[in-house]
Amino acid sequence: MQFRHLRYFVKVVEAGSFSRAAAEIHVAQPALSQQIGELEERLGFVLLERSSRGVRPTAAGEIVFSEATEILRQLEQLPGVVRSSSGEVEGVVNFGMTVAIAGALAGPAVAACKQALPKVTLKFSDGESDDLQARIETQTLDMAVVFEDHFKPNFSRHPLYRQRLYLVIKKPLAGYRGTIPLEQVAKLPLVLPPLPRHRRVVIDRAFAEAGLTPNIVAETDAGLSELSAVRSGVGYSIFNAGTFENVYPGAFAEPLLIEPPIFLTCSLVSSSDFPLTHAGEAVKNELIRFMKDQIAANTRPGAELIA
Repeated sequence: MQFRHLRYFVKVVEAGSFSRAAAEIHVAQPALSQQIGELEERLGFVLLERSSRGVRPTAAGEIVFSEATEILRQLEQLPGVVRSSSGEVEGVVNFGMTVAIAGALAGPAVAACKQALPKVTLKFSDGESDDLQARIETQTLDMAVVFEDHFKPNFSRHPLYRQRLYLVIKKPLAGYRGTIPLEQVAKLPLVLPPLPRHRRVVIDRAFAEAGLTPNIVAETDAGLSELSAVRSGVGYSIFNAGTFENVYPGAFAEPLLIEPPIFLTCSLVSSSDFPLTHAGEAVKNELIRFMKDQIAANTRPGAELIA
């Protein structure tokens, strides 16, 4: 078995088809199919289910995908680990940041890490918090800054700050300035993420504890689509951000704090099953320092620093 067998298999699973994978890695499709066939023959299991819609891993294939991803990640990190042991920190680190804060902080965070760790190669992703955590579980991300609601046993977490939730409005609501009661929010048409997204779980719990039923007119699992719906006049949203000037300058009225307060916790999370490399630990420490400096400087409305 060669490392190329594992690389090709991982790429096919990620692409969802042989043709897309072949195009991405610039290998002829028949040759790629032959390599996967050799891997299946060596392991003695069928690893992919093939159909007219593409391919997906079998039960055995899912196990191979998880293990192969980790093997390739360690192989990629090996040169940096060796070089870091005798001098300046080197290596490749994959980290993510929830889209709710990436628009304002992703660039400065990358810049801070590069200044502190010039020989570390950073690979950055943004996305919804739940999706980033799923990528940590599949070992395609080393760590991520996410919003969360409950503890997961397979994650190592470093809480950074608590973030209050706001009502996002396109135009000012008559009679309300700065805050709005949850009872009034329940009467408005709302566009929210679906269950089991962390933010939706927290929102539903707040309404239930108050004995209220929200008026949900639409659901979307993408934060930017949620904001787009508000901009289009579909309804209002309950979001973990107090400003959108870095994403949609001038597109919204000033968001309203909801009373009583509803919170999400922003944490830096990584896998508890696979320890970070030396470079990963260095990036983690730099990200923690950067995020706490940002909150201490009051750059995030509605944020409360966690000691």
